[in-house]
Amino acid sequence: MTTPSSPTSAWRPGMPGGDTLPSGPAGRPAAPSGDGHGPETGPPTVTIGSYPDYPSAQRVVDHLADNRFPVEHTAIVGTNLTLVETVLGRMSTARAALVGAGSGAWFGLFIGLLFGIFTVGNWIAVILVGLVIGAIWGAVFGAVTHAMTGGRRDFTSASSLRAGQYAVTVDAQFAEQARQLLGRLHLGAGQPSAR
Repeated sequence: MTTPSSPTSAWRPGMPGGDTLPSGPAGRPAAPSGDGHGPETGPPTVTIGSYPDYPSAQRVVDHLADNRFPVEHTAIVGTNLTLVETVLGRMSTARAALVGAGSGAWFGLFIGLLFGIFTVGNWIAVILVGLVIGAIWGAVFGAVTHAMTGGRRDFTSASSLRAGQYAVTVDAQFAEQARQLLGRLHLGAGQPSAR
């Protein structure tokens, strides 16, 4: 058991001077900076426009860039995020085996190429054997994996995040300059016109 070197260096919560934490293996901890509500986010920003789709917000930032605005002080912020899972089709055991065969064939081709590099004889045969064996194992693995789900997910899908609105924000010190440049773009109701 170790004892502190001096009685004043011991940490005693609730005692005067005991509000500081004792030092640990990494040294004495520092108090967090900022207001205690999360990490510092940089300079304050101003929203200069809100748009219903990403291409409109992108067009605004592109217009600013074309007019030599320091676009490194801008951001496109998507709000009202929604997760959308688009169903691509039905998944059967045969289709799972086919998809697995395709993945396995690519892996087999890779392994065949590695072995083919170091083969003295017929290296094309080594590559083809790797491709065929990979396709067979991939098909078996794909079919077994799908069969093990017990029909709980008999479809394929792709997930994406979509925002309901896109805001273009600018550091506060550049907000007025950005607004003047956007005035030349002839914006109507917060949406840029076609160029």
